[in-house]
Parts: sequence; structure tokens; C-alpha cells
Amino acid sequence: MARHYLDHASTSPLRPEAAAAIAEWLAGPTADPGRVHQEGRFVRASLETAREQVAALAGVRPRQVVFTSGGTEAANAAQWGATRARPGAPVLCAAVEHSAVRDSATRLAPFVPLAVDGHGRLKVGAVADALAGPGPAPALVNCQWANHEVGTAQPVVDVVGVCRAAGVPVHVDACAAFGQVDLGLGDLDADLVSVSAHKLGGPPGVGALIVRRGTRIEPLLVGGQQERARRAGMENVVGIVGLGAAAGALVADGGARRAAEQAVARARVARLTAAALEVDGVSVVGDPDPARRLPHLVCLGVAGVEAEPVLLGLDRAGVAAHSGSACSSESLEPSPVLEAMGVDPSRSLRLSVGWSTTDADVEAFAAAFGRVVGDLRALRG
Repeated sequence: MARHYLDHASTSPLRPEAAAAIAEWLAGPTADPGRVHQEGRFVRASLETAREQVAALAGVRPRQVVFTSGGTEAANAAQWGATRARPGAPVLCAAVEHSAVRDSATRLAPFVPLAVDGHGRLKVGAVADALAGPGPAPALVNCQWANHEVGTAQPVVDVVGVCRAAGVPVHVDACAAFGQVDLGLGDLDADLVSVSAHKLGGPPGVGALIVRRGTRIEPLLVGGQQERARRAGMENVVGIVGLGAAAGALVADGGARRAAEQAVARARVARLTAAALEVDGVSVVGDPDPARRLPHLVCLGVAGVEAEPVLLGLDRAGVAAHSGSACSSESLEPSPVLEAMGVDPSRSLRLSVGWSTTDADVEAFAAAFGRVVGDLRALRG
């Protein structure tokens, strides 16, 4: 049976450009990029080329890019650096943030929750009120670029503006959005931005923390002078080369390919959504306006059946999807994102497309979904 992968928001297959760059690099000399001999200079050149490619996709200068082991480390490094700069000051964070942000924030500092609306969108007024409240100024405000579960775009420009006026640093988790939308981080001017490779077709285990020019934070990892003393430890050069190649593929033609991928993703998600909504009791979770969501994903609420049997039924039909319920994750708890929005995580289904998605993948879901849900509802009597 053919398989149809609709879980790119979790991780996307390796792009051919990334695979080719990794294979080419592995065939070359191996050395520490911090050494001055020829082999070391070769590896250093590969590292800096990748840095330039990532910076170009993000819209920043190469020196702002600090390579990490992934988005989780980048988010942890942001919380660590900000809270070390302002010991005892609170961190502001909404429940819809990724667990890497929420958990690292609550572990390091007093935690102030931020309110969201029914679409999972952060309320700018809530941020402004928290900044104007009594007590010490926050060490950091967290505002994801867009939600990883439902795709809702956050008001990052407004939040950064409010924080900049108050003199409070901002961390933006852009892992779900990097490579999916045009970030333009140089214009956004957030203090810290975390990005990841494996969600845009790069290899797993590599990402970056993008640091605003002039921002100085204490590194999370110490014990070496790598990454201009901002992240100690031997760089994962092979992973970084793969990330750079994936990013480079999206900027090599002036962004035309990136724009084309976004348009195709929106069209395919629209088809997935239309097919799902043909089934009674199905609704869109998050902002109903596709223009206010990430282009490549949609979250659905399915009344009358739980997520686990729907996922298993789709899997038997050859379709891979995801749910915010505890059954479909490594956690024993359901998605706090959906719970914060007042949505039942046990009846949610997330579909997401990527660079390798085909029309056949979309049509396989359209053919299977109604039958799977109908059969499950019939079993309930």
C-alpha cells in the first residue's frame, strides 16, 4: 500500500539539496573548524556558508545566527540568557507556546501566564497590561510566530513593539514558521528567535538561535569559545551543512521557490479542509481564516469520535496524521495548547503538508476520512 505523509508540521523529509550537501561534505576532510590548518579552514568555510544561507532565509546578518542542536536548545538558551541577565524577574508566556518554551521558562523564573483568545492568538493588550503592572520588569516576553498545533499567526510585530517601548526583551519561537512564511527577522528586530531544521526539510538535531544585533546573553552551554563564545561545544557541522542547504534551496532564486511552495501548500490545505468539512460534525480549530494561519497546516475538531481511532483508521488507509491527544504523543498529557483554547484535545486532528507532498497524498485523505469517521460513529451506535 502506498503511504501518504501529512505530518510535516512534526517533521518533514530531508530535501534532496540537503541530502546531497551532507553526502558531499561527508566525502571531504574532517576537522575541527576552530583549527588553522587546511582541513580546519575547509570545515570552517562550510560552516560559514551554511550560516549565510540560514541568515538569508531569516532576513538577518550571518553573525546573528548561533547554531544549536535544535529549536528546543535554542528556546532554552533564550530563557536562560534572559533570566540570567535579570535574576528574579518574571517571564511572560502563554499556554499555547511550545513546551520547550513553557517548561524552560517556568523552571528558571517566576512565571506570568498571558491570555489568548479562542483561536489561540495572544492578546496584545494582555502583554501591555502585564508590562505596566506592579513589580519588577519582566526578564523576557515569549511570543511564538505562529502556533504549532493550530497554525494561528501571532501578532508578533505588535508584541515586539510593545516590549521594545517598555525596554523588555522578546523571544520569538519561529520553529513552526521558518521556511513556511517570509520571516523578515531583520525588520522585526526581536531580541531572540529560535528556528529548527527538520520542519523545513533539513536534518533533525540542528537549529539556531538568532540574536538581535547588540544583544548580549550568557550562553546556556559553556566550556568553549565556539559560535563566538555564544554556544560551547563542537559544532554539528554535517547537520549545519544540511540545514544551510535546505535554507539555501528556498532563497537561491530570490524566493520564487519559497513563494511557490507557500501557494501550493495553501491550495492543498484548502483541499484537505474542504474534504474534511464534507463530514458532519467536523470544524476548523484555530483561526477560520486561512490567511491568518500558517499555510501548511490545519487543525480539525471531529465530533463524536476520539482522535486515536481516527488516526489508526487513517494509518490503515495509508495516511499519516497527528492529533493533540495524549494517545498520539510521547506525553501522558493532552495538548495544553488546545486545552488553553477550550478545545477537546482528544477529538482533534492536525494535517500538515510540505515540500514532498503530492496531490495523491491529499486525495488519499479525502477518500479515507469520511469512511473512517463514519465507521467509527456507526460502532458507537
